[in-house]
Amino acid sequence: MAATRTASRTGSASATGSRPMLIALVLVLGSVMITLDTTVVNVALNRLSQDFDAPLGTIQWVATGYSLALGAVIPSTAWAVGRFGARRLYLGAIVAFAAGSLLAGLAWNIGSLIAFRVLQGFGGGMVMPVGMTILLRAAGPERLGRFMSTLGLAILVGPLAGPVLGGWLIDEVSWRWMFFINLPIGAAVVVLAARMFPRDVPEERRPLDVPGLLMLSPGLAALIYGVTRGGDQGDFGSPGVLAALAAGAVLIVAFVVRALTARHPLIDLGLFRDRTYAAAAGTLTLFTLGYFGSMLLLPLYFQVVRGESATMAGLLGIPFAFGSGTAAQFAGRLVDRVPPGRLVPVSVATSLTGFVLLTVQLDADAPYWGLCGAMLLMGAGGGATGIPAMTAATRGMSHGQVPAASTTVNMINTTAMAIGMALASVILSALMSDLVPAGGDGGALQALHRLTPEAHAAIAQPLADAFQQTYLFTLAMLTLSLVPALLLPRRVKEPHD
Repeated sequence: MAATRTASRTGSASATGSRPMLIALVLVLGSVMITLDTTVVNVALNRLSQDFDAPLGTIQWVATGYSLALGAVIPSTAWAVGRFGARRLYLGAIVAFAAGSLLAGLAWNIGSLIAFRVLQGFGGGMVMPVGMTILLRAAGPERLGRFMSTLGLAILVGPLAGPVLGGWLIDEVSWRWMFFINLPIGAAVVVLAARMFPRDVPEERRPLDVPGLLMLSPGLAALIYGVTRGGDQGDFGSPGVLAALAAGAVLIVAFVVRALTARHPLIDLGLFRDRTYAAAAGTLTLFTLGYFGSMLLLPLYFQVVRGESATMAGLLGIPFAFGSGTAAQFAGRLVDRVPPGRLVPVSVATSLTGFVLLTVQLDADAPYWGLCGAMLLMGAGGGATGIPAMTAATRGMSHGQVPAASTTVNMINTTAMAIGMALASVILSALMSDLVPAGGDGGALQALHRLTPEAHAAIAQPLADAFQQTYLFTLAMLTLSLVPALLLPRRVKEPHD
């Protein structure tokens, strides 16, 4: 232990002299690449459905598979940092992400695109947690808030630029370039990080729960596949759907049993005995299910119902991204002074109010100014929820518990995002399939592309109603998230030594 602490101090001291603000800016560039790719695909789903002639339930796996991979790799991050070193691991993650981007841009069918998106996710999932480790060592705890705020620029820049840039590339060049654009950015990050990041020092090696990893990730994937496949077919009783659901449930139950009995579990379920941690995790789970689950809906609404281009759909999403990124910057500064029990419920309520205002307006000719105003509230509330809730979850933990606590919270976030997107696509597909001829096989979005302009205009309002009803899922999740949010402490909790 003494050797470990010495190595940690040595690494920290070495990093501190390595221009921490420049290190933070390089980390921002790497994180922007990840957030760009997370947001840009939502604008592309309609075009991908056309080009690959695939239903929404299949196309959504381009986003869901990526998010699942992001979450699946996070639990192994602490082990990998100890095994390979933070600097070396960060460089490897960027290279893996860039390689996945190249392959995704070269995809020849929907199956290959989904597979390469998963590869991207495996690389991207390590970029942010490893980057935070490097930043913590570079800044030191006394300056962490300032540099974390700098790192938060990625939350503002990525969602703002991603949909607009992606929409323009899709309309004017090719959807493939929304992946190829990562290559020069990735190359720049590798060159800068190799020069500026401090050299790795020997670290404590953490054991990796391989059986747990092999249970959790496939279990979640099987459950989501069963849900989306059943929604596509309109039949949850078919053998293939039942087999996937059963396999997923068995693997998840087996994972929980192992997590409760293993000496070094992938996820320490004992953390949930802490009331604050459990309340924060519950808030994040429910809020993310609804908030991020709805991310694919607005771009599709603008393109499918209103007939807008991908570029215009991206531009119309700017108020949402601006509200989210700006609020996240303010929340990062408030979280040390305002108790989470006072801040998070207000943030959730703000986002819920925005979603309510959007939902009641959502018809075939809703004024864009009204929708944009609602989106500003939606994004502001969402941006001010995540950082305070995650801070509340980890602040009261001991030094030894922090890695497991932060890893679990990050995994909850990305997994809930994947599940939310899958559920939203199932609900929307089911509602649209009742409106579009030949859409009952789960290919409603495909059938829409084959309609004449006159036929499409005739069902524009019922299509808008389908989107409006799908948003009821989001409203339900955000409303439920208020319950654990109100259980968060109403006084600032000091961290343990």
